[in-house]
Amino acid sequence: MAGQARAIADAWSPPGAPESWWLTAATFAAIAEEEPLLDLAAAIPADRLPPLLLAAAVRFLALGSELDRHYPRPGGVQPPRDPGFGAELAAFARPRRAELAEVCSGHRYQMNEVGRCADVLPVLAAIAAEAGRPLALVDLGTGAGLGLSPDRYRYTYTDPDGARRETGDPGAPVRIECTVRSGVPPVPPQVPVVAARVGVDVEPLDVADPHVLAWLAACVPPEVGAVTRFAAAAALARSEPVRKVRGDLLDVLPAVVASLPADALVCLVDTYVHVFLPPQDLRRFDALVDEIGRERDVEWVSVDPLVPLGPEARATVQGLDVPNAWVRENREGGVSGVIGRVSIRDGVRTGTVLGRAHLGAAWLEWL
Repeated sequence: MAGQARAIADAWSPPGAPESWWLTAATFAAIAEEEPLLDLAAAIPADRLPPLLLAAAVRFLALGSELDRHYPRPGGVQPPRDPGFGAELAAFARPRRAELAEVCSGHRYQMNEVGRCADVLPVLAAIAAEAGRPLALVDLGTGAGLGLSPDRYRYTYTDPDGARRETGDPGAPVRIECTVRSGVPPVPPQVPVVAARVGVDVEPLDVADPHVLAWLAACVPPEVGAVTRFAAAAALARSEPVRKVRGDLLDVLPAVVASLPADALVCLVDTYVHVFLPPQDLRRFDALVDEIGRERDVEWVSVDPLVPLGPEARATVQGLDVPNAWVRENREGGVSGVIGRVSIRDGVRTGTVLGRAHLGAAWLEWL
């Protein structure tokens, strides 16, 4: 359990990460090192993502407490680094073990990082340019549906030479900034047209429900950019609801695809979802994509860490090979999201790895 927490800390806040990610790293370092937190995490079933779930539960209960001063507010600034945060977090948790255990037992960790649309947008733009037709977007594991509106956000990509490329509605309330560390992602002058959009989730979430909104906010990494993006995207989702379908994606996906406009290109998008599928379900999904591809053209865009999770990871969830250097970095704890694209045209399948990205959308590398 301690190893998982440290790996999460290293993934979100590796050496060279922006200073604003210090609190995220400190939170998971405390879960790995402080006795009351480690004990609580160890009692959570492994399939419920213990370190992540516990970090969200602590944030959920800390609202309004003295500990709350460390956490950023939407549109604010990142509170300064505090070397004593880990000990303070443990002191907060110690008398609240029962409350924290109850919150963890009654909730599921739900990461709704709208910034990941910056990883997906260049792929969708390239697909739309090649296809010359509108897209039908299917967000897999959609949660609150924030990933279903990439065409409604404003994006700024800062290239390695410092040049800034912007796209999307200049007046959009959701503004996503991403540093490009290498390569040239195909940022479009205009966002692609989305003709239809639908999300699939075993537990779709309604951000109009105050309790749901509070829990989702607690799941956001305590980084000022992340909490600001989430608050703006959740407000937009409340004002412009999107269609969401409840169910296991392996069961409901064929019917969802059949409901989409025949003249639109189906784009299945998964961000940090398929990496958690058991191997047999991942194989079933892969076969299901091929089955859909026999009926109509389809795209599958994935942003997921290498599988299997951990130091033995070697390939993408789409079965695509990656540079050996990425495998080595993953083995050393440098987990990132690999951006892959699988296309099926006239029944012929092709696939390619396009780049990789920071788990919290802070940076992007393009091949």
